[in-house]
Amino acid sequence: MYKYFIFAFVLVTFSILMQACGSMAQLKKADKKFEMGAYNTAGNLYKRAYSRTSGKEKALRARISYNMGECNRILNFPNAEANYANAIRYEYPDSIVLLRYAQVLQRNGKYNEAIRNYKLYLTKDSGNVFAQNGLKCADFVASMKKQPTAYLVKPYDLFNVRRNHNFSPSYQNTDGDVLFFTSDRMLNKKGQQKNTEITGLPANAIYSSRKNAAGKWEKPAPVFTEVKTVVSEDGVTNFSPDGNTMYFTRSRQQFNSDSGTEIFVSQRAGGAWSDAKKLSIFKDSTISVAHPTISPDGQTLVFVSDKKDGFGAKDLWTAQISGSECTAIHNMGPQFNTDGDEMFPSFRWDGSLYFASNGLPGLGGLDIFKATPTKGDGWHIENMGMPINSNFDDFGICFEGKAEKGFFSTNRKEARGYDMIWSFEIPVFEYLVKGKVLDEKNNPIPDALVRLVSNTGINTKVQTKKDGSYRVKIDKELSCVMLATARGYLNKGASINSLGATKSKTIIQNFSLQTIFKPIQLENIFYEFGKWDLTPASEVGLQALIKVLTDNPNITIEISAHTDYIGNNEANKTLSAKRAQAVVDYLIRAGIASQRLSSVGYGEEKPYVVDTATAEQFSYLKENDVLTEDNILKLTPEQQEQANQINRRTEFRVLKTSYK
Repeated sequence: MYKYFIFAFVLVTFSILMQACGSMAQLKKADKKFEMGAYNTAGNLYKRAYSRTSGKEKALRARISYNMGECNRILNFPNAEANYANAIRYEYPDSIVLLRYAQVLQRNGKYNEAIRNYKLYLTKDSGNVFAQNGLKCADFVASMKKQPTAYLVKPYDLFNVRRNHNFSPSYQNTDGDVLFFTSDRMLNKKGQQKNTEITGLPANAIYSSRKNAAGKWEKPAPVFTEVKTVVSEDGVTNFSPDGNTMYFTRSRQQFNSDSGTEIFVSQRAGGAWSDAKKLSIFKDSTISVAHPTISPDGQTLVFVSDKKDGFGAKDLWTAQISGSECTAIHNMGPQFNTDGDEMFPSFRWDGSLYFASNGLPGLGGLDIFKATPTKGDGWHIENMGMPINSNFDDFGICFEGKAEKGFFSTNRKEARGYDMIWSFEIPVFEYLVKGKVLDEKNNPIPDALVRLVSNTGINTKVQTKKDGSYRVKIDKELSCVMLATARGYLNKGASINSLGATKSKTIIQNFSLQTIFKPIQLENIFYEFGKWDLTPASEVGLQALIKVLTDNPNITIEISAHTDYIGNNEANKTLSAKRAQAVVDYLIRAGIASQRLSSVGYGEEKPYVVDTATAEQFSYLKENDVLTEDNILKLTPEQQEQANQINRRTEFRVLKTSYK
């Protein structure tokens, strides 16, 4: 993997059994470049040597194939899988090839094949942690897919240059308006940079981007533009809490030097960064240190080192910063470090530490882990899951202040293994309740009040606009009761909730308020034919009336019943009076105070006056028509029956609004 080489020139030694063949010189050159860590150059040389080696020379072809696989695996090139397959086919003698083959299969999402090769390798080395973790990958991936996190991830093209590596973003401050990252793109259009032998690409450099006044990121620019006398790679930055001190990794590319990678410090003054100075950590200059991150209090440095008394190839270490020196240097121990690589640490404002590991159980390659401090000196470490992590390399995450958003590095969906910067965020879902408060004629009621009370005790009150509209923001997982009120109108309540919402949700809740100055017809009140007994079908209408009285606890009302003109008027009055009283009796049994209720039967004495809604429903009626006997008899027989039905109604009107 390419970003490992911002970390160090890894000197890999292999026992080389040279065989006499026509490609001896080519192979020797390839081996030398391989040992120097020039993997891109070595890979190309091995490829040529392989093509010139006879298929009968199985042992030689196996070794070349394996070394090609190593180059391509480290650089994340896709040919690694085929290289290891060839090495196995030609019977490469070291069982390590099974482990490497399984690892690239896992990285390529071929989990069943990977598991088969992990199992084969474990028969040779039963205690190998990489193989043991790899064996768990299928179950781990399945569980992660079932429970993906709420993060949304996507490539952030502004920071990326195709066919180049772009990785390890970090914010300069908690405001999140300046971002630094590492890239091996050309520093200028003239293309004067030389490609390194490690990757065949230009050396890494540090770039930064700033948000403009509109909150948009500007085009990235290099941070250090001076000409270097010594070829070096810079990158993987981090900043002091005030944003004025930058810590970064520098790797001086001198093949004849034993010096490892180092951490440098630069100060910001007058809008520019000062010449970088080396941070002294270990006295032994051959020990590589890299990937610095500073704790939120500015006191603690966490970094990566290949110091030999660690747990794996690269471990996380911690130190206390004192000027340009570091004290109290400690390995962070087995809770963090494994036989593999733990790299790219970064602190968040709350003290949680994020890092990448290929030794802890994950999806494949490097996965990003979150470490949260616990009581004492412990940490709770968890895999960040999908979609932050994938079966490829995911690393170098940074958060924008306290927000659940930021950037990270990944080489997923990159055929040549290029590292790219992706954005991530948990969408800020918005839960709204909105609607209109209207009267019975659908006219807006301005300056009405809408009150919302939640199950968590939130009590919100908002006034409607001139068009009767209102808008209230609520939280997720709330159940709420609402009440709309306006002077001269009956209150009306409603219930809404945002329970179980998985994305932004807008709840429409309109209110239609009825004036207290005129009778209000009760819908769905039915009696037995010729009697005053309420039918079961009346339950809905009666419960609606109870809700009106509950929403308006200060009113007293009169229940009135009406009949059509058919039959004796006195008999109709008696029947209607008993029907009105039947409604009152029901309400009292339901718990409504009797002092709030009165009843009257009008028989046929108060024929219905047609309102707007009724006129719209029955085209032969006009608004304000009075359904007297004379007017009804002018209608067709079918229309007469409908008009008589309209006259047979139960109403209530508000008598007082001062009860208790």
